[in-house]
Amino acid sequence: MSEFASPRAVFQRLIDGIIARRPEGLPQLYAKDAVVVHPFAHPASRLEGREALRRHFARLETLPVEMQARNIVVHQTADPEVIIAEFEYAGRNTENGREFVVPNIFVLRVRDGHIVESRDYAHHRAFEEAMA
Repeated sequence: MSEFASPRAVFQRLIDGIIARRPEGLPQLYAKDAVVVHPFAHPASRLEGREALRRHFARLETLPVEMQARNIVVHQTADPEVIIAEFEYAGRNTENGREFVVPNIFVLRVRDGHIVESRDYAHHRAFEEAMA
């Protein structure tokens, strides 16, 4: 596996694209049949395949936010395909000025340079409150 395709590198490209609000390349980081679960969303959500991910990420362009990823810690696991990433999105709503911090833990499985499955544990309510 090349360093460019390592789970850590794929994760970094993912959060870089999210914070830059560049959704067009994000679905390509995922396998065609990838599954992404958001267990803490209300209601919990499950995205299957690139088209579902494309629709999910398309919302980035319309969000009135400025944000950064901070406090990033990536844990290697005994399985070379799997990493656990802890981090926060910190930012503010550009329309109402509300600041937010959204803690996250992503459990990613990356195979052949693509995310094949991800469980994204995020504090969705903190983000929703900032957008209200």
